[in-house]
Amino acid sequence: MLSTLYLALTEAVRSLVANKMRSFLTVLGIVIGVAAVIALLAIGRGAQVAITGSIEGLGTNLIFVAPGNSQDPAAARSARPMRLQDVYALQDPVAAPSVRWAVPLLQRGVRVSKGDRHHNTLAFGTTPEYQIVRNYGVSEGAFFTQTHVLSRAPVVLLGPKVAETLFDRTTGLVGETVHINGHPFRVIGVLEAKGGGGFGPDQDDRIILPITAMYARLFPDMQGKVDGIMVSAVSPEAIETAKEEIRQILRVRHRLRPEQEDDFTIFTQQEFLQVFGVITGVLTIFLGGIAAISLLVGGIGIMNIMLVSVTERTREIGLRKALGARKRDILIQFLTEATLLSLAGGLIGIALGWGLAIAVERVAARFDTTLPAVVDVQAVLLATLFSAGVGIFFGFYPANRAANLEPVEALRYE
Repeated sequence: MLSTLYLALTEAVRSLVANKMRSFLTVLGIVIGVAAVIALLAIGRGAQVAITGSIEGLGTNLIFVAPGNSQDPAAARSARPMRLQDVYALQDPVAAPSVRWAVPLLQRGVRVSKGDRHHNTLAFGTTPEYQIVRNYGVSEGAFFTQTHVLSRAPVVLLGPKVAETLFDRTTGLVGETVHINGHPFRVIGVLEAKGGGGFGPDQDDRIILPITAMYARLFPDMQGKVDGIMVSAVSPEAIETAKEEIRQILRVRHRLRPEQEDDFTIFTQQEFLQVFGVITGVLTIFLGGIAAISLLVGGIGIMNIMLVSVTERTREIGLRKALGARKRDILIQFLTEATLLSLAGGLIGIALGWGLAIAVERVAARFDTTLPAVVDVQAVLLATLFSAGVGIFFGFYPANRAANLEPVEALRYE
């Protein structure tokens, strides 16, 4: 059996080498198909890793509270705005013992200026606990304190990208003055880089300031209102308990009757991860399915070339049968050729697809977007096995046709 396979492999190589251009064009279809599968699966998996990393990078044991009910449009329309008093209520250790921190968030687009330089960015108004909840480090200076909040001090921390844009540096900026929407603010620190781009707002392209200063100097019409609340539970095990405590406190504060739906929405970090995991999983399957169509086209190309090969070698097949070759020997010979073509294309396609995925990663990095190229071993094995399977599947009909030729008829063929 081994000798038969060896002879079939030797003959297949000899036949393919004898028709270099035809073999190359046949392999090209498989190369493109496998490369597309590998590259698109790598990009899809990379998107999943980037999104997961962005969400996990927000902090730990996090719960997000947003105004409006995402499940009930009627409740969303009549929802009360969330206010600072809601945050203070969640900070009550008696009413919410499972809550460690609760911080308000007011997010608005602003224009930051220094001299003749201007930069549009996101401003986050919050309290000092935000640094703890979000694991935000400061590369220079210090985060603002409760004293700054109480005094509505016009102080600001710059993200590294904002600092670089306005000053061409990220050091030696403490004490500098910038203008936010025309109002002067003193720089008290520069945030540590968290890695720009990714999915969602760039974490390095933002500024953070006391929420009270944001009310007093930038958005007086928003006085006392917040866009959301970020809550940190005392432990991972306490997240569900903390959710229920938050729900009960806000329902009482918003004076909701028992039959009324919540006019706010509570999300956990894990729920975000699950939702995005499903989305990116479907995206990856979708991309892989599109790329698999290329493999199908490549398989049809193999079948077409093998049928031509059978026609061209009809007399050779008849002669081999007349000399004692069995049907199985002819079948193995042509199947080996088809499989060899598809495997060669698969291996080249894996290398090309890997290279394309890395190229996409580098192009994304140039646009400050994190999109890692993640090529799983499973994807490589799947592509290899699938390409071999394509060769066997699409090569079987031509091989079977060759094996079923009658020796006398084959020898008469011109």
